Amino acid sequence: MSTLKEILTRRPVAATIRLTLPAAQAKMGQTIGQMLGQYKLNQMAFVKDFNARTQKYKPDTPMGVLVTAFKDSTYEFTVRSPSVTWYLKKAAGIESGSGRPGHVVASTITMKHVYEIAKVKQSDPYCQYMSLEAISRSVVGTAASMGIRVQKELD
Repeated sequence: MSTLKEILTRRPVAATIRLTLPAAQAKMGQTIGQMLGQYKLNQMAFVKDFNARTQKYKPDTPMGVLVTAFKDSTYEFTVRSPSVTWYLKKAAGIESGSGRPGHVVASTITMKHVYEIAKVKQSDPYCQYMSLEAISRSVVGTAASMGIRVQKELD
């Protein structure tokens, strides 16, 4: 339960904005301008902050960003790791999944790939309390829905 002091010091939230931007290469453009401009947020400051926070990732890695815009024209944002589908496509070496998952196999990966993806995703805020086994099962399910076969070892 929140205390009275916490309730009184909270800033009113104007919106929560979800974006997908390339790591360390965000630029002022139509996407950022339309999403942040309507809440009167400083777009250049956001781009600089985002690029500084995502320096450690390879360029053009699609990063999920959750921006919380407050009514006083300030913001906070959280950077999430790339999606599981992006990691699976990179591990499998394909551009897109199967058009008919379950019937046509697009590619094959090993359990080692699944384990590595699960370790990376475990650092995300919404996965930090999940076990590595549960995250791995989720990655295997996502791979199956993309038409990627998971084997113990490659032949």
